[in-house]
Amino acid sequence: MRQLTPVVEKILILNLIVFFAHNLLGWDLVELLGLRYIFSSQFKPYQFLTHLFVHAGFNHLFSNMFTLITFGPILEYNLSSKRFLSLYLITGIGAALLYSLIFYLEIGRLENLYQTYLANPNPENFSIFLHKYPNIYNVFNNLNGFVYDFFQHADNPAYIAKSKTILAQFYTFKMDIPIVGASGAIFGILTAFAMLFPNARLSLLLLPIPIKAKYFLILYGMYELYAGIRDNPADNVAHFAHLGGILFAYLYIKWYQRSVLKKE
Repeated sequence: MRQLTPVVEKILILNLIVFFAHNLLGWDLVELLGLRYIFSSQFKPYQFLTHLFVHAGFNHLFSNMFTLITFGPILEYNLSSKRFLSLYLITGIGAALLYSLIFYLEIGRLENLYQTYLANPNPENFSIFLHKYPNIYNVFNNLNGFVYDFFQHADNPAYIAKSKTILAQFYTFKMDIPIVGASGAIFGILTAFAMLFPNARLSLLLLPIPIKAKYFLILYGMYELYAGIRDNPADNVAHFAHLGGILFAYLYIKWYQRSVLKKE
C-alpha cells in the first residue's frame, strides 16, 4: 500500500469496502448501485457513478483492481492526482453512457420483435424469437417442453397467452439487468498508459514475449469490437463499455496533450 498513489489507494479501498459489504454483510449493493437501463423503473441517475465501485465476483474485482494498481500509480504520478481522478471518472461514466446507448438500441430491437410476435402469436414465431435470444432458456425452466406442447396446441388460447407472458417477462428481465464494475475506467487507464508510454513493454501471462503497450491496446481494442459486434448470447461482458473507456480516454489524453502539455 505504501507504493500506491493517493487516488489509486482510495479507489482500491472503496472497491474493497463495497465488495466485502456486499458479500460478507449481505447487503445487495448490486441491486442498489448497479447501472440499469435508462428507461427501467429501477434506473437512478447516480448509478452512472456508483456502478464503478461494485463488482459481480472476486475474479471480476481482482482483475480490475490488479490493473488499477499496476498502471494507475504511473499515470497519477505523471498526470497529477486531480487529472488522474478526472480520467478515471470521465472514462468510467463515458463508458457507461456508450453502453447505455448501445443497450437502448438493443432493447429497441427486442421490443420490435416482441410487438411483432404479439401481432401474430404462433409456435413458429415464438421459436424465431427464442432463436434470436437463446439466453432466454437460462431465465425459464423447461422452456423446451413448453415449445413442444405449444406446437401440439397451436390454437389453444392458454398456450398463446402463456407464450406472451414468457416474452413479456423476458423483456422486463432484460431491461432490469444491472451492469457493474470498473472495467470502463480500467480500459481508460490502459488506453491512457498506451498513449503516454506507447513503447513500454508489457509482459503478459497469455503471451510468450513482451509486447509494446500501443500494440497491446490495438489488439485488445480489436477483440472488444469483434466481441461486441458478435454479441454472443452466452457472453455477459459489456464489451461496448470497454470500448467506451478506450474512446473517452483517447479524447481525454488528446485534450491533455494539446491543452496542458503545451502550456507547461
